[in-house]
Amino acid sequence: MNPNAQAKHVGIIFIAILLISGVVLMYRGNDAVALSTEKKEGIVTAEQIKLSFDSVSGRLINESVTEGQLVKTGDLIMQLDPTDTDLSIAQLKAQIAQLDAQIKSTSGSMGLSFYQARNDEQQSFRQIDSQRAALASAKATLENAELDYNRNLALVNEGAIARSVLDDSQTNLNIARANVNQQQQILDQLLAGINDTGHTDSLALPTIEREKAAAQNMENDIEALNQQKKALEVQLQQLEVAKSRLTLYAPEDGKILSVLAKKGEMISPSVPVVLLESRRFYYDIYVAEDQLGDLHVGTQIIGRTVAGDRPIKGTIRLITQAPGFADLKQTREKAQADLTAFQIRIYIDSASAYSGEVLPGQTIGVEFDE
Repeated sequence: MNPNAQAKHVGIIFIAILLISGVVLMYRGNDAVALSTEKKEGIVTAEQIKLSFDSVSGRLINESVTEGQLVKTGDLIMQLDPTDTDLSIAQLKAQIAQLDAQIKSTSGSMGLSFYQARNDEQQSFRQIDSQRAALASAKATLENAELDYNRNLALVNEGAIARSVLDDSQTNLNIARANVNQQQQILDQLLAGINDTGHTDSLALPTIEREKAAAQNMENDIEALNQQKKALEVQLQQLEVAKSRLTLYAPEDGKILSVLAKKGEMISPSVPVVLLESRRFYYDIYVAEDQLGDLHVGTQIIGRTVAGDRPIKGTIRLITQAPGFADLKQTREKAQADLTAFQIRIYIDSASAYSGEVLPGQTIGVEFDE
């Protein structure tokens, strides 16, 4: 056969094969583009937590974890030196105890002051009653002396008695008057300038009222001490909270990825010291808008691992427009996308994450029907 004819024959056969293959691919949809629309894959990613000491600082004295270690919720991670905080707490407790003693002492003094005021009041009332009786007796004696003097004066004028008898009556009368004045002065002193109503129990004696006011003022002193105590108690609570924050615990189950601080270092507040890989696993897939269908947040998705072809349950937590690189751009003008791509974030069920069925870095595929 002519070599040229043979080459031409081979070329025709090759072209025919290409045409047939193109037709088959067109109808069966087994090209790369078609396959990529039927199955979407994503890489499993674990959420990471940066652990830090909340609002406290100090020297790291206990480093309880190592990189790669698995931890459970509440496991001890790190601890800062609590010496300064313990001393401050002890000092505040001593101050609170001192205030308690002052409050107790002042309360006791107030009770004694009220008791003394009531006792002095009763004694003063008894003295006033006694003095009223003494004044009444003096007035009665004065009245008798006046009657005796008037009677003797009449008898002297009649010449029935001697003048010396009248002089004695005059002397007795003057003594009685002086006694009445003296008893009245004593009663006025006991009343301390207030009007005598005749009802002893209703009298408000100034000296007694001052004693009661002084005792009542002690209540204000006690209230001031109680307010100081409350302020110290608030400071004590703040210090106790700060002390609790000196110990760092695992907030959830996970794996220690990196220990960023070492024993003996000074740690600043809110600076990450440990990187924790959580058991909250997710993967992202990108789909065209015509593939969204009934997908929405909360939809259950069954994906399959590329390694082992194991089914993995998950739940859609996020659907949002994907970055421009994921759009399908073919024929529209000005590089506009023919189909907008959407990012779908699927969180894997905790049972699969905790059982080890899937690990971060593995690939999970989700199939979509045409």
